[in-house]
Amino acid sequence: MKLRFLADASLSESIVSGVIRAESSVDFLDANSAQLESIADDEVLAIAARDNRVLVTHDLKTMPVHFARFISHFQSPGVLLISQKTSVADAIAALLLVWIASDQEEWVNRICRLPL
Repeated sequence: MKLRFLADASLSESIVSGVIRAESSVDFLDANSAQLESIADDEVLAIAARDNRVLVTHDLKTMPVHFARFISHFQSPGVLLISQKTSVADAIAALLLVWIASDQEEWVNRICRLPL
């Protein structure tokens, strides 16, 4: 199955729109549409799991801790971490590469920092 992404509230909207602009068939739900503003990390992970979407975030500090705790009890579709120092173009390219080169099943309970 093709990857489906969910942006958390920390992720730059320009990354989401850039991925969709580059490849319109990518299923990438932005935080605003998913109503994730002011939602705790563990709940965001639960929403991503419920909707079978890989979570994409700039939250390098707290999300890995919440992710580790989450997968000790539940299954996660995965998390992709992108530093805010990463350029928008590099973030878009990395997400497109992941989307093109992998399937949803490959990311279950995995957390990875992009770009690789």
